[in-house]
Amino acid sequence: MTDEEYAGAFAELGAATLGESGGRPIAPRVRPVWRGARVSGRAFAVECAPADNLAVHVAVAEAPAGSVLVVDVGDEPARGYWGEVLTTAAEARGIKGLVIDGGVRDVDELEAHGFPVFSVMVALRGATKSSPGRIGGSARVGDVEVETGDWVVGDTDGVTVVARDQLDAVLVAGRARADKEQGFVQALQAGRTTLELLGLDDSPIKRA
Repeated sequence: MTDEEYAGAFAELGAATLGESGGRPIAPRVRPVWRGARVSGRAFAVECAPADNLAVHVAVAEAPAGSVLVVDVGDEPARGYWGEVLTTAAEARGIKGLVIDGGVRDVDELEAHGFPVFSVMVALRGATKSSPGRIGGSARVGDVEVETGDWVVGDTDGVTVVARDQLDAVLVAGRARADKEQGFVQALQAGRTTLELLGLDDSPIKRA
């Protein structure tokens, strides 16, 4: 499959289904910063020095088009590591989105651009632009180690990462899970219960 085909297939399944099908869910503190943000693309890993976003600026200039930047900011998340200026630069370079274990700002402008950003907070204070960092390797974001080339899917439910050597296996498992859940929906609408469908033992539940 081409990257374009993977992007559509993974986006259709969504982060929640993929996270139950062999993907690795990122910690729920990483959330979309505007309602309706969605992204599906290959990760480009960025490691910043605490309180400094020089590595982000370099990544925006050098990451391949179609990348989703996945950024570790170290132990000082409460900075505005990203805003409208970097969004404009990223769009011009064909970058598809941002997942960052830190703060961003200019949220209204990010939404106006339609640029998908997933972060842990909104923070006003800016970052310096002079300290060492690393791009193109790996980054630990939301308690998940992400390698450049892994697949990132973000939506209203959160963010899931699919290892680059597991794309096809997770896609097959995700489609099977989606089909199974659709069967559950139809059975529930016909009057069956989740207890029946999931084979749950209700004996531990006391009834008044």
